[in-house]
Amino acid sequence: MSDVTGLRERKKQRTHRAISEAAIALFLERGFTRVSVAEVAAAAEVSKRTLFAYFPTKEDLVVHRFADHETEAARVVRARPAGTTPLTALREHFLDGLRRRDPVTGLNDDPGIRALFRMILDTPALVARVERFNTAAQHALAQALRETADTPALTARLAAAQLVAVHWALALDNVERLARGEAADERYATAVSDAEHGFALLENGLGRLPTATPASG
Repeated sequence: MSDVTGLRERKKQRTHRAISEAAIALFLERGFTRVSVAEVAAAAEVSKRTLFAYFPTKEDLVVHRFADHETEAARVVRARPAGTTPLTALREHFLDGLRRRDPVTGLNDDPGIRALFRMILDTPALVARVERFNTAAQHALAQALRETADTPALTARLAAAQLVAVHWALALDNVERLARGEAADERYATAVSDAEHGFALLENGLGRLPTATPASG
């Protein structure tokens, strides 16, 4: 990479970061729906045209924080060691994320991260955008399963849908617990237990769910 190209890339990264930080600050201060794209552009000192070149929609100003995770499960499956099943690799990756307090696991009590999650969950447009994000994650994971585990197409799609759903459900549980005042360190052991339970259900199949006890009387 030439010096000119490198300088151009660094400038793009600075602009991207400046727009993102200005947007998140305004959204958290005043609410996502109460801030216009024009106001974000003004705060970041860029034109609306420049802003949309980096972030095609207003929702992307928030959800881009998760962009690296959209294909994360697929990358984990592709990079797993020989002899390791996709499910084992994803389980170990999630447990490692809990240990590192990775925000995507929901087990991070940094005030800014908690506020960001709360804003997303309280804003229908952002919830819808996250659903699109999860759908893309499913497609990427299904493709990785087909290519690396020789999984039939339907099986890959169904497995990917369940894996992404379990990951998101576990993260949401952690977010809700922390929102109620639980500290991440206090929640950690239970979060691990919940994750082990979730992945055990995936491994053993729902057919092994306990039979309901008949109601008395």
